[in-house]
Amino acid sequence: MAEPLAAKNDRPRFRSVADTAAILGMSEVTLYRAIHAGQFPAIKVRGRFVIPARAIDDMEASALTYGLVDASNRTLRPAG
Repeated sequence: MAEPLAAKNDRPRFRSVADTAAILGMSEVTLYRAIHAGQFPAIKVRGRFVIPARAIDDMEASALTYGLVDASNRTLRPAG
């Protein structure tokens, strides 16, 4: 049987907006604005936003490899 993703390591799969803003060294308000503008990846569940930890990790890896990373190029907006 495959091991659940959450059990593979002790890091959370999702981070709060507050945690993510602190990691990135920006204000929560700035991050919320980016999320609402479709410029930062997030998942909305009933009005609460969470950030996939992998999105942060992937952006960091890309920045280390390629230099500047524009988070808005890594987001998808639902049609409609």
